[in-house]
Amino acid sequence: MKFKASLLTLALATVSFSKPIARQSTSFVKADGQNFTLDGQPYTVFGSNSYWVGLTGLTTDEMDIAFQDIAETGGTTVRTWGFNEVTSAGGDYYQLWNGSIPTINYGSTGLENFDNVVAAAKANNIRLIVTLTNNWSNYGGMDVYVDQILGEGQPHDYFYSNPEVIAAFQNYVKVWVERYVEEPTIFGWELANEPRCTGSTNATSGTCTTTTITDWVKTMSGYIKSLDSNHLVGLGDEGWFNLPNSTDYAYDGSQGIDFDANLAIDTIDFGTFHLYPYSWGEETPSAMVWGQEWIENHRNAQATYNKPVLMEEFGVLANQNQTTTYKNWYSTVIDGGLSGVLIWQAGSNLTSGPTPNDGFTIYPDTPVYYLEEWFSAQLKAKN
Repeated sequence: MKFKASLLTLALATVSFSKPIARQSTSFVKADGQNFTLDGQPYTVFGSNSYWVGLTGLTTDEMDIAFQDIAETGGTTVRTWGFNEVTSAGGDYYQLWNGSIPTINYGSTGLENFDNVVAAAKANNIRLIVTLTNNWSNYGGMDVYVDQILGEGQPHDYFYSNPEVIAAFQNYVKVWVERYVEEPTIFGWELANEPRCTGSTNATSGTCTTTTITDWVKTMSGYIKSLDSNHLVGLGDEGWFNLPNSTDYAYDGSQGIDFDANLAIDTIDFGTFHLYPYSWGEETPSAMVWGQEWIENHRNAQATYNKPVLMEEFGVLANQNQTTTYKNWYSTVIDGGLSGVLIWQAGSNLTSGPTPNDGFTIYPDTPVYYLEEWFSAQLKAKN
């Protein structure tokens, strides 16, 4: 069903306003060459990730505080999860599986709750990038589709190639897209978080290649565009390249991602990449320098394909030269002209306690939080 204006109005009425916020434009964010625009003016993508805002039982007041904290850094855009696949109902979830039959949760712990997320974002003049499934097992993801439809332990990469699985995912996507098709608070849709040929189970057919996933990207992005001409579509990948003769797994196509081939797809409006050099074992000559080159290489692809590209996740831990590294990477983004940047991840100190902390979380009134404020102003000034 399409998103009803009355639902959003009711949800918005429950959101608290602690200070005046600029009224959000009723237009949709667009891609124009290597830039984003809103009402014909440059739109700066700066912000954070908050996967948890619709999935951890927050009240509407707490959602409002979470978005306020991001907005106060100068954030304009937040990436969040539009998925939680479960086989037993409990907490906030969006789809419940009974054998091979999925049922959408439209109620107060499902899509009605996400209506509250949208309302709180709108109240704080934030646009949302909504990611529609996960490569990993957190909050369900691709392997739930595969296990429930094809049998437990079947190859992860069948998510991209099996017709029944693809049809089930399209049915899920259709519900989200049609519900919010007229909602400008949605910046855009992302097909998946960090798609790869392998997932959390490591079960693989052995036949998955970059072509497998690129073909799936064409299918799914084209499907969304057939339903929704208002919103942008991205992939949500880590940005792996597929370069001949490379001996670095980030560049050799072995993960099933070909950043260039995916960015070239007509129905993909913007590119995405992530950056975790320590987690990836990329520390030569140093994690910071490797990361700087990673940013520059994606900036070059942005120019080649004349499409916006976002560094939509990045992180090092506090004891890994964090502040200096983030200064370097933010400066590389701004000086090089990358289209936008979202840090992983936002944090808030709520009355119910702090939001999830995975070691990368940036809470208010911390050095990196203030660093975000400074660099958001720099990026907006450049745009």
